[in-house]
Amino acid sequence: MGVADLADYPWDAVRPFAVRAQQHPDGIVDLSVGSPVDPTPDVVASALRDSTDAHAYPQTAGTPALRTAIAQWYARRRGVSGLTDDEVLPTVGSKEFVALLPLLMGLGPGDVVVHPRAAYPTYEVGARLVGATPLASDDPAEWPDAARLVWLNSPGNPDGAVQDVAALREARERARSLGAVLASDECYAELGWDAPWDATPIPSVLDPRVTDGDRRGVLSVYSLSKQSNLAGYRAAFAAGDAVLLAGIHTARKHLGLIPPAPVQAAMIAALGDDRHVDEQRERYRRRRAILHPALVDAGFRIDRSEAGLYLWATEGRDAWDSLADLADLGILVGPGTFYGPHHPQHIRLSLTASDERIETAAARLRARRIV
Repeated sequence: MGVADLADYPWDAVRPFAVRAQQHPDGIVDLSVGSPVDPTPDVVASALRDSTDAHAYPQTAGTPALRTAIAQWYARRRGVSGLTDDEVLPTVGSKEFVALLPLLMGLGPGDVVVHPRAAYPTYEVGARLVGATPLASDDPAEWPDAARLVWLNSPGNPDGAVQDVAALREARERARSLGAVLASDECYAELGWDAPWDATPIPSVLDPRVTDGDRRGVLSVYSLSKQSNLAGYRAAFAAGDAVLLAGIHTARKHLGLIPPAPVQAAMIAALGDDRHVDEQRERYRRRRAILHPALVDAGFRIDRSEAGLYLWATEGRDAWDSLADLADLGILVGPGTFYGPHHPQHIRLSLTASDERIETAAARLRARRIV
């Protein structure tokens, strides 16, 4: 399969509903794509500005200071200590890494790439790009002998589900028995809401309770887009198996997949400052506390959603019907069908809107209930 054979970009199908929502007298409330609306923290923006004299080529592996910052962040915020320079690698955002990992691993026809049943579509895109077979499965017992790459996503997009240490350990053991790489997309890990994740750190696949200190065949993928409002910076990284990352690093050098030097400097600042992350988490917590009960009062059930940037909701009917009714209220959301065929009655609502727009959405939902 080539690039020309990829399916249409799914969000194009939402455009008519966006037009419909824009007709609302008080304007649209866009809760569809999870693109941050809050400002980039000053500490990060200042680091970027101070590094704009980027006349030399940047380092694909990241500067020594960036690699150290990534390792220290894993130790401080994720409970993963002892990462070496060879076990971390910056990326140009996490989406390109997710899409290209099957290619960079040399996968192809006959190989299987496993991903969650409710899944960010890029896992499947990456598999199809190289002619591998994507398989949606949350049950390690279902993973076939041909599996060469297994994607986890915890906390999940779209459903906000969190996998605990026991589940991660089971996945790691099954992947190892198959000779498959276990890659965990963890970019919402700083955003835990419901018990126990409102008080207990969300575990990484690299957690020593999962790996017993043996990181072979295991990768953690992380993005600063959500916790630091850096979506426009394309700032992310991977960590784990040093041998696997060495091969990926070599391929990335050939392909020119290098975070710009100013972005690398900004990442160092972001990774070293916990205060702005805590402040951003509280913004999302406040918005969630407004939107969640309004949805329930309007007749929706919220499933999972114990962490992350989204509410995974259903009112027990076709997602496109819910999408249309909400568009009439001036609220734009995403249909569950964008995340696989297994959730045709779910919709995804993002918390990435301003306080005023979240409050407006809640008021419209309450009015819908009254009617």
